[in-house]
Amino acid sequence: MFERFTDRARTVVRVARDEARSEGQRPVGTEHLLLAVLADGDSLAVRVLREAGVTADDLRTRIRRHAERAGTGLGDADAAALREIGIDLAAIVARIEESFGPDALREAVPAPRRRWGRRRYAGGPFAPRSKKVLELSLREAIRLRHSHIGTEHILLGLLREGNGLAALVLHEAGVDLDDLRRRVEVALRTAA
Repeated sequence: MFERFTDRARTVVRVARDEARSEGQRPVGTEHLLLAVLADGDSLAVRVLREAGVTADDLRTRIRRHAERAGTGLGDADAAALREIGIDLAAIVARIEESFGPDALREAVPAPRRRWGRRRYAGGPFAPRSKKVLELSLREAIRLRHSHIGTEHILLGLLREGNGLAALVLHEAGVDLDDLRRRVEVALRTAA
């Protein structure tokens, strides 16, 4: 499949892997693919995202907020319920991190498996949803009768998957995913 990826799309996949590594996370999530698409300079996908009001800084902030919530294992409703009975969740998390270090509540990353002398991760470098996005990017290219997979196809794959953190933060940013999909398709037709 990767042989059909354009150089820019391959770069997006590499940047997504780097993005996940820089956060100390494994494997690559849909949010990393989205941030990597946004880092692609002035591609068609980036132009459409910017026209929709999407910025990398805003998405990064939203993603970080979700990662912090996941670190406690509790959502907003849980934190509100605890506040009602006088328990300050933020203070508890702060004390735990003070005692045990930052990210003490973050889920542990599985240890790499050894195989043939090379480091490999049990689930591979991509989360199941990200693998699905890359598969869907191929399907989108085929549906559009394109012989290549570009960054715009990766964006269409992210939108079609629709359940990952990437789709969630886009929705929270006020983006209508169906409208964004239509915009990408219109931009593709216009560019052809």
